[in-house]
Amino acid sequence: MITLFSQAALIILSLVTILWIWSVLIKNVSIVDIFWGVGFVIVNAFYGFMSGELDARKILILILVSLWGLRLAIYLAFRNIGKGEDFRYQEFRRNYGPKRYWWLSFFQAFLLQGVLILIVSLPFLGVHSSSNTGELKLLDYIGIGVWLIGFTFEAGGDYQLARFKRDVKNKGKVLNTGFWKYTRHPNYFGDSAVWWSYAIFSIAAGNYWQIVGSIIMTLLILKISGVSLLEKTLKETKPQYRHYIKKTNSFLPWFPKK
Repeated sequence: MITLFSQAALIILSLVTILWIWSVLIKNVSIVDIFWGVGFVIVNAFYGFMSGELDARKILILILVSLWGLRLAIYLAFRNIGKGEDFRYQEFRRNYGPKRYWWLSFFQAFLLQGVLILIVSLPFLGVHSSSNTGELKLLDYIGIGVWLIGFTFEAGGDYQLARFKRDVKNKGKVLNTGFWKYTRHPNYFGDSAVWWSYAIFSIAAGNYWQIVGSIIMTLLILKISGVSLLEKTLKETKPQYRHYIKKTNSFLPWFPKK
């Protein structure tokens, strides 16, 4: 298992290094965001390829991870390509200075993301390195249900938000319909649910400690790069958002408060 993880680390390190060189040439660090979903697909496919004979559970997680990762990468590509560098990286570039940021960005964005991909994808290692029979159990079907809920909220929330933003009349307004009526962050809730489904598959395969990847992903979403960061920004930029907070759950979907 350690050897397999080390080989995956070498692959991801090589890919993020190539991607970083490209970002230096085009002066756009934002391309690292598109790689996020693709990186998980690559790691999962590598573990599956190296695991030998594919059983039902391994095939299932290969399909589900590919659907999730490629959907996310395509969505971010359509959202980001042609829009220039994301404001977050522009701010880092100003703060550090362009003469330093070109090499600092390798550690701050590319290497960091590569390390996170390897750690968060540990449930995939749990599934593909299992010596148990790959016959699907009740727990696997629960995992499928959790994945379907999560993927629906994540993809549906992204689609509704993109459609909302396309209408210029909605500039400065707060989306509070569809999935956004029941949670302020349906895409983040969905993402977290998807990752807990992978943890369930790892447990069904007989590997438990690897679910630390799903725990870390949830913490990232809630405390670091997701909910808390976005909430702070929206409170400052959209006055209506404070009223929206009073009526709508932050993360777990529930009916709006009266």
